[in-house]
Amino acid sequence: MASERMADGPGGDRHEPPPRAPDGSTGSGTDSRPDAPSRPPDGRPEYQPRPLDAIDRDILQMLQMDGRASIRSVAERVHVSRANAYARINRLIDDGVIRGFGARVNHERAGQGASAYITLKIVQNSWRTVRAQLRRLPEASHISLVSGDFDVLLMVHTQDNRALRELVLTKLQAMPEVLSTRTLLVFEEEDLEPDA
Repeated sequence: MASERMADGPGGDRHEPPPRAPDGSTGSGTDSRPDAPSRPPDGRPEYQPRPLDAIDRDILQMLQMDGRASIRSVAERVHVSRANAYARINRLIDDGVIRGFGARVNHERAGQGASAYITLKIVQNSWRTVRAQLRRLPEASHISLVSGDFDVLLMVHTQDNRALRELVLTKLQAMPEVLSTRTLLVFEEEDLEPDA
């Protein structure tokens, strides 16, 4: 999901594509700025958690309900100036708290009538390799490394059960690092939204 930032200035009201990624990079994968976040071996930036105040939490709640909210409406809702709201939102983006803006999709109406959680047992120490392969699957919507009886929990959405079967049998089980899979069909799902 491509991230956007509110980059039209303190008085603006539109979301614009970011001049740089939320991690501060220019998109080339390297950043020579002295204040750029350090990167571990997998290339993802490391962020130090920052305590959020009540205004930050209110801004996050509002943007979770409506990612297209204007700077003006955010500022009015949380009772700060537009410049303050703009600065806070960009700081939340720069700190990695806000990872991006996107649409909540009804997968069934979008032609993806079959949803499932798939558990995977994988070869020890192969998480980074498996994660890279799972990220390339267009059907995948969520990937987690977990503890317990299996190693990875994968959420997928496919056109139908036939496409789901093909995904499991020809893509997932063909990965040499995947030792076994188990598919849990989703009969009904609901995204929990923040309280208004």
